[in-house]
Amino acid sequence: MKTSHRPLIHDLLESPLSGQEIEDLSFAQIDAEAPEHLYSADEWQVVRRLIHTTADFAISDLIRFSPDALQSAGKALQQGKAIYADSNMIRSGLSIPRLQKLNPAYSREAILCHVADEDTVTQAREEGLPRSLFAIRKAGKKLDGAIVLIGNAPVALLELNRMAVEENIRPSLVVGMPVGFVHVLESKEELAQLDLPYIILDGRRGGSPLAVATLHAICMLEHG
Repeated sequence: MKTSHRPLIHDLLESPLSGQEIEDLSFAQIDAEAPEHLYSADEWQVVRRLIHTTADFAISDLIRFSPDALQSAGKALQQGKAIYADSNMIRSGLSIPRLQKLNPAYSREAILCHVADEDTVTQAREEGLPRSLFAIRKAGKKLDGAIVLIGNAPVALLELNRMAVEENIRPSLVVGMPVGFVHVLESKEELAQLDLPYIILDGRRGGSPLAVATLHAICMLEHG
């Protein structure tokens, strides 16, 4: 395909910007354009990173924090508590070096994610229900005191809510950011009614990258 213009990549090559410089410029632009808000300084650091992840200022009105969310999550990370991910995308996206700055015991293998386990797949097929349901059930008691990241499946969040009510499972933080059209709104609203530390993205939006960005922001709050 012929083009008459000079490719823009040459501008970057002639005036180089590192990845860190690009990120710094992005956050400077976010700070310059950010709408007024009522978040605390620490909460804003999380919301700010989610805006950076999505390039969407509209989500700045949609993030809800329970009063104890950041304090509880920070303490759990310092103690090396388990992390549960409802998708392998979350599991692979989490920065182990960031986690290890808070507790050296963290490793990729230590992050729980059972959605692709053979027994999970078999149960889902046999019972005609989503894998996310059996994956979070398999984690079971390990979720007590854990940080739970739900960035994909509302069914996983619904089941976690049930486990909290009926089995007294008490995570240190639930990041409730499932995405989609079926059971998404109900799962988030039910979580908000429970006495659990949570960070929720209201509405149908969500996704694994947002769940990852939320935990990274909390890590950065903890280690500066």
